[in-house]
Amino acid sequence: MIVAAHDEAARIGATLAALERAFPGARLWVADDGSRDGTAAIARAAGALVVGSGRVVGKGGAMTAAARAALERSRAERRPEVARAPTVADQRAAAPGAIYVLCDGDLADSAGELAPLADAVRGGEADVAVAVFARRVGGGIGLALAFARWAIRSGCGVQTRAPISGQRALAEHALEHVLPFAHGYGMELGMTIDAVRAGDRLIEIELDLAHRASGRSLAGFAHRARQLIDFARAYARRRAR
Repeated sequence: MIVAAHDEAARIGATLAALERAFPGARLWVADDGSRDGTAAIARAAGALVVGSGRVVGKGGAMTAAARAALERSRAERRPEVARAPTVADQRAAAPGAIYVLCDGDLADSAGELAPLADAVRGGEADVAVAVFARRVGGGIGLALAFARWAIRSGCGVQTRAPISGQRALAEHALEHVLPFAHGYGMELGMTIDAVRAGDRLIEIELDLAHRASGRSLAGFAHRARQLIDFARAYARRRAR
């Protein structure tokens, strides 16, 4: 489990507790993107391994660092020189064909609904499973979302319902295909294009999730403007390849 977090002290505890219930024994990683509140301390107290930069580097950069740390930990535990007796969590993390669930730290209790994503990958239905929110919460006029859908369709030929959903399960080989993640909010758009281009199968699954959404306020529109810039940057870099 790799959780993206930036100033999520109010929700990260509930998110991690829900993940622990849904995925018993799974190792929890938190990608802390320069939080100024108690996010990192709360995550550590909940037993998570926190990977933080100490400053804001953007979602893509923070999640890249955490995902690489998780992959390296898994590889190290598969090496024969590891002498200690493995725990149940070690065995799950080190198993061939390990599955990595990525999510945002603001899901709170609804993070417990993510299990079907991992089940779809484990069952061989897909290499990448993406959550579609069953209920829309907040949001603007849809310009950034429409651009993301268009960019993915143009970049890899796939039509998506949830092009920027951060709730995803990936097989280990698929995670390796999409690293490093695109900068900032372009992470999910770039991940989808890179995975499909690498030959990974992608499906979307509707789940009953809830998160802290930005509304039609000045701050909300500024947030979506930053998203759109990062989407355009991620698409342009893939278009040039």
